[in-house]
Amino acid sequence: MIDGVVIKQLKRFPDDRGFFAEIAQEGEEAWKDFKQASVTETYPEVIKAFHWHKRQFDLWYCVSGNIQAVLYDQREKSPTKGQTQVVYMGENAPVALLIPPGVIHGYRVLGTVNANLIYMTTEAYDPKDPDEERLAFDDPKIGFDWNTQNR
Repeated sequence: MIDGVVIKQLKRFPDDRGFFAEIAQEGEEAWKDFKQASVTETYPEVIKAFHWHKRQFDLWYCVSGNIQAVLYDQREKSPTKGQTQVVYMGENAPVALLIPPGVIHGYRVLGTVNANLIYMTTEAYDPKDPDEERLAFDDPKIGFDWNTQNR
């Protein structure tokens, strides 16, 4: 696991009306001082990758559909520098994922339905000074194979 990444297994409390689950709560390891909450919908088989932040933590929760989140640690002083981590999340894997600054990240939608991702950030987006650096989904520095590995 990449240093500083937190994966919180969500507990679902089902009843005859549906279910309830907490994504994150103040005092937990996955909680930071968040400044913005956003949602994005992505179509099947789309890859949204890669980007990273200098200051910002991201907390992701895939509400519907399923995604393959890919993280790459580029931080010079990190004990996990150069490591890649894959996290499967969504309807089939209800987790919250905290991504620290300096960790490159992106995702691919799995299956045949749209994926909806809610994410909270510790920085509010500022179009005049965006805390976001981009890389191509196939950047050779990361060298990630996005193809499904049939086993």
